[in-house]
Amino acid sequence: MTANANLFAALRAAFPADLDATAIETDNGLLYSWGDLERATAMLANLLGSLEIPAGSRIAVQTEKSVEALMLYLATLRAGFVYLPLNTAYQEGELDYFIGNAEPAVVVCASRSFPWLSKLAFRKGVAHVFTLDDDRSGSLLDRAAYFSDQHVVAHKNADELAAILYTSGTTGRSKGAMLSHGNLLSNAQVLKKYWDWQPGDVLIHALPIFHVHGLFVASHGALLNGSKMLWLAKFDPKAVVERLPRASVFMGVPTLYVRLLQEPVLTREACAHMRLFISGSAPLLIETFRDWQTRTGHTILERYGMSETAMLTSNPCRAEDGDRLGGTVGPALPGVGVRVVDDAGAALAAGEIGNVQVRGPNVFGGYWRMPEKTAEEFTSDGWFRTGDVGRFDGLGYLTIVGRSKDLIISGGYNVYPAEIEGTLNELPGVAESAVIGVPHPDFGEAVVAVIVAKAGASLDADALVAQLKRQIANFKVPKRAFVVADLPRNAMGKVQKNLLREQHKALFMP
Repeated sequence: MTANANLFAALRAAFPADLDATAIETDNGLLYSWGDLERATAMLANLLGSLEIPAGSRIAVQTEKSVEALMLYLATLRAGFVYLPLNTAYQEGELDYFIGNAEPAVVVCASRSFPWLSKLAFRKGVAHVFTLDDDRSGSLLDRAAYFSDQHVVAHKNADELAAILYTSGTTGRSKGAMLSHGNLLSNAQVLKKYWDWQPGDVLIHALPIFHVHGLFVASHGALLNGSKMLWLAKFDPKAVVERLPRASVFMGVPTLYVRLLQEPVLTREACAHMRLFISGSAPLLIETFRDWQTRTGHTILERYGMSETAMLTSNPCRAEDGDRLGGTVGPALPGVGVRVVDDAGAALAAGEIGNVQVRGPNVFGGYWRMPEKTAEEFTSDGWFRTGDVGRFDGLGYLTIVGRSKDLIISGGYNVYPAEIEGTLNELPGVAESAVIGVPHPDFGEAVVAVIVAKAGASLDADALVAQLKRQIANFKVPKRAFVVADLPRNAMGKVQKNLLREQHKALFMP
């Protein structure tokens, strides 16, 4: 038999020799040892195994963030089943689709959702529904308490399915990205080396765990390094700053860094023990990048990845590997191929904007039960079409310009929203902006800007447009601009431009 490629086996092998040492410390003072992780995941895995569900069954989970929810993820891997995390913001209509599409054998939900979600699940043919709450209660733990804390890790090949992550579905139906044990382990191993994880590193874990960033990048990173986690159920900037002197690594989305910068107690002294700040899941404004450097003395490491691929590129961690350049997501990670091509598939030179395509051991095998969509998204020579638009600089650093679906074609000219947003965001009083294209009877599409003012600033939309006319080509200048209180975002902080396009779609149409 080949070696066991189960991701859990690799994570378990990295546990420290002293299983009594603290693995996770929660924000309400609970301490979980490495031995607790070992025993609890064994009991949960034994419970799942007792249900007599087929190999490869999906375990769908929609619960609040908790250490027990992380244990359930690990136990699902350990037992050889497929983990299906679901965003806690999803409502009944969305869950109806996900459960119908994935056909999980088990659904685990918060107790408050059980009355309606259990009915939906049973109607869809789900055999088992358990509850799990963030206060260590629920039927899942009640049942698991009766099972042995000894368990032999299920044997898995590297290409066998470990998790399905549904994409956000901003255009059309959400797609289930199928990630294998090999996809996830290869990426975790590369990041461990490239981000220079050190013995004694401590991670502040303040991200949700229904997404690549918090569930895979952060959790796998700490577990594979045998590193302690300081666990926050929800992001709280004051709580993060309080923990900085006891930590060395922090991962966040740009919104978290903006909120941390609003805390007066965030100082160089507070960050003196920190080794690494990482940002991802959404573009980091260059202003935030610079403000963080000035305020803390640290340079944020920005990286780029997707649900379908985990991490693809990263600014360097070690000084000998190069500088961290604001506005870029760095070079391709070791072993990962990244190329920028035109619409005909021809490679583009440095500085030219085109379609970002990738390949590597981290790239998913396809979309769940969507063979035609999977075939569309891969080139004939095996590269995955990310749907992102970007350019390389002369050093091989990638800059993401936007999503191909966000490209605006106005009067026959290609307009890249990120370029206009970058110019807008540098204007006095502008905190951030989102640029979209909406239907226009003459131009096909018209450029529209939606702008958020800095605290205390008063902005005039027409004056901002007039200023842009002096700085960028006229075809790029927004036909209309709006100043709003905030931009719509998803749970990972990405601006939901589809909602803005829907809101303004009739702006120029009769």
